[in-house]
Amino acid sequence: MQKITPFLWFDGNAEEAMNFYLSVFKDSKKISTMPGPGGSVMGVEFELNGLEFKGINAGPMFKFNEAVSFFVNAETQEEIDYYWNSLIAGGGEESMCGWLKDKFGLSWQIVPPVLGQLLGHPDREKAGRVMQAMLQMKKIIIADLEKAAQ
Repeated sequence: MQKITPFLWFDGNAEEAMNFYLSVFKDSKKISTMPGPGGSVMGVEFELNGLEFKGINAGPMFKFNEAVSFFVNAETQEEIDYYWNSLIAGGGEESMCGWLKDKFGLSWQIVPPVLGQLLGHPDREKAGRVMQAMLQMKKIIIADLEKAAQ
């Protein structure tokens, strides 16, 4: 059992959210659902790529915001495109610099490892050009980062 588990607060759509995330992340599984009043689902447990999550239908009092996000390492442009398009599907919102919100309001960062490598390059001018290029992007485009680094 993992020591720390993300616990997500939903307003009646925890099971829908769980099923959505299970469809996006291929190496995932439903663990359980906890029944609620009148046959509804009160809580969910699921695993995404080895990380266990819990969710609860607890009402409209609290909403997700960008103060907490989930960082997805996407090695290739194809992976970036897949996660980006999948997570904004159905009403998500693009943000800046690889950030987006899914249709449930949860924030995600879809980022290739090469971004950190380029931003940490010892040639600070090169790193600065990469930073400026990234600041102009919504979805990260690896080829544009590499071009800026040239």
